[in-house]
Amino acid sequence: MIMRKKITILGAGNVGATIAYTLSLKGLCSEIVLIDINKDKSTGEALDIVHGTPFGNPVKIFSGDYEDAANSNIVIVTLGIARKPGQTRLDLAQINVNIVKSVIPEVKKYAPDAVYLVVSNPVDIITYTLIKSCGLSEKQVIGSGTMLDTARLRSMLGDKLHMNYKNIHAYVFGEHGDSSMVPWSLTSAIGLEIHTGFDYLSDLDGVSFNCDEIEKEVKASGAKVIACKGATYYGVALSVAQLVECINQDLNTCVTVSGMINNRYGINDVCLSLPFVIGIKGIRREVTPPLTTEEEEKLRASAQVLKDLIAKLDI
Repeated sequence: MIMRKKITILGAGNVGATIAYTLSLKGLCSEIVLIDINKDKSTGEALDIVHGTPFGNPVKIFSGDYEDAANSNIVIVTLGIARKPGQTRLDLAQINVNIVKSVIPEVKKYAPDAVYLVVSNPVDIITYTLIKSCGLSEKQVIGSGTMLDTARLRSMLGDKLHMNYKNIHAYVFGEHGDSSMVPWSLTSAIGLEIHTGFDYLSDLDGVSFNCDEIEKEVKASGAKVIACKGATYYGVALSVAQLVECINQDLNTCVTVSGMINNRYGINDVCLSLPFVIGIKGIRREVTPPLTTEEEEKLRASAQVLKDLIAKLDI
């Protein structure tokens, strides 16, 4: 049974509003508060969604202020400026770091025990900032990280193999960005590793693919959407909705999300995406599957990209 709870969404732009709409459609909470510096925008988005609730699930949605975050069990962070065509997630870093450093402490006064889901980009840097500068614990802060990248990878593999993506286990680790990596040694379909079982998996006319090409396509997916329509928000909204379901129903589901890394694969003091088990209080435990030597090197290189940026920022 769904445990219906209160959720606060910080930011009512395309991403925040679409998340609110998606949560209302799925009936994952009983109350949603939209908070934005542009009060008219958050009010309009809330009203627009409310007007459609008679066709779906009953949920209270309204535009509020920081104090309205009180008693929220989840706070979703979509604050900051959006990525523009040709701009990387890391280009946004200092601007969005400054924004969350000013807002999150104010929200924390009213929702100190909530699970904070970070969607703002660069998501790994913002997740790190909430933990290091905003007084939140490592277990209560979860970055959406490579959850969407992982979904894109599974979708592409499913298309290539002419197979339902639910039959495929594949993951994207590391930065939610250009330095991310796919641990192909952990990638399988119906129990067969992609590499060792490919002859069997490809026993179908027209099935063939190159792992490197697929990995490049996954990394370029977000930028392609932005180039075509200016922003991405549907996919990330659905991924966040799944995280909300994992938390509210205490599912203890293992997902690739961004969290603080402590002595995993020789990596410390940085937030990036690896498997974490998610439940009612946020991060319940870590899962650290064995990787090949080459994969570990790629993962550490991704971590270093983030560490190099952190060293340049005022966090």
